[in-house]
Amino acid sequence: MANEEHVALLKQGVYVWNRWREENPGIRPNFCQAILFGRYLSEANLSGADLYKANLAEANLVNANLSKANLILTHMNQANLRLANLCEAHLEGAELYEVDLRNANLNGAKLIGADLTHAALIRTDLTDANLSGCRIYGISAWDLKLEGTTQENLIITDRDQAEITVDNIEVAQFIYLLLHNEKIRHVIDTITSKAVLILGRFTLERKAVLDALREELRERDLLPVVFDFSIPASLDVTETIKVLAGLARFVIADITDATEVRVELHNIIPHFTSLAVQPILLRGQPEFISMQHLKNFPWVLPSFEYDSQEYLLANLDKSVVGPAEAKVSELRGAKPRADGSQPTLDLPRLAEELKRLRAAMKEADDKDEQDEAIGAVAAAEKAAIKGDSPTTLQHLKAAGKWTLGIAERIGVAVATEAIKKAM
Repeated sequence: MANEEHVALLKQGVYVWNRWREENPGIRPNFCQAILFGRYLSEANLSGADLYKANLAEANLVNANLSKANLILTHMNQANLRLANLCEAHLEGAELYEVDLRNANLNGAKLIGADLTHAALIRTDLTDANLSGCRIYGISAWDLKLEGTTQENLIITDRDQAEITVDNIEVAQFIYLLLHNEKIRHVIDTITSKAVLILGRFTLERKAVLDALREELRERDLLPVVFDFSIPASLDVTETIKVLAGLARFVIADITDATEVRVELHNIIPHFTSLAVQPILLRGQPEFISMQHLKNFPWVLPSFEYDSQEYLLANLDKSVVGPAEAKVSELRGAKPRADGSQPTLDLPRLAEELKRLRAAMKEADDKDEQDEAIGAVAAAEKAAIKGDSPTTLQHLKAAGKWTLGIAERIGVAVATEAIKKAM
């Protein structure tokens, strides 16, 4: 049980308590099972204190010193521990529901089995801490220091849900969203099937090219993601570009007067072997010398030269997007699986292109073939949405050469390749 004298001193206020600690450095405070609910203890010196099973729920412990304190099984729900020093503290089994640990220092702390449900861990130092078996459902975790942190069997579900564990606190939120939010999964599928990374140095006089290129890609139901090297970057550019490249369907790189683009192409092209790269270049400007070396990689397309914004847009399907999409289909479809079977189609992308194809077919003049072919494409689209590759190809085979001609004309590369494969 708690030492009543210590409890009485603490209740007189932080100033009185801290002065007593200074005068009695050899005495270990005893607050075992003490009721300190909602107390104002900001900047209190509780280092080394025994707070076993104490009730500190809703207490204000901002900037308090709890280093090496015994907080095992302590009730600290909704306590404010911003900027608190919890270095080497023992928090095994502690109740930390909705606790505020922003900018707190938990270096070397032991939180085994603690309940951190809905806790705020923003810029929190967890260096060398042990989080094994913590419940972290609903946490907010940003900019954590995790060097040497033990992160095993972290429980990402609530108490009334089937228990799911992960071993990384920073990805826990993401994993939970993937499991429980179909929209998030759809967003990820959309990004990886639609995102086009545009790299270039788009100075003021060349902004019109970027804006027009971006708008035309949107019209084609693609998602332009622009990295403009004319804007100073404060983050690690190479790592940012690599992350974006990993999400992209293909890359359009304007290599006109862009040293930074050259550097980043050298960083991504050798390492992303299924990422088609389409260089574009203002006519009359020289390619950088090492571009010839990069073109030795099969996923790098020949540079397309343009002399005006109008010329670039007029040839976007034929000379930029079309070749890039064809290369994507080649790269994603050329390699058989390890068991010798053929890879599946890019069905999410195919379904989107078949929708565009149907719209173009309805506007065609040839009424004799129109209805039957549109019906076949509609059936193929439904099968693609369901993930049924064989049925998709079966319906595309019935769509016929007229459909193939329209697909080639409007530049839906994935649909074109699928129809050819079906026939």
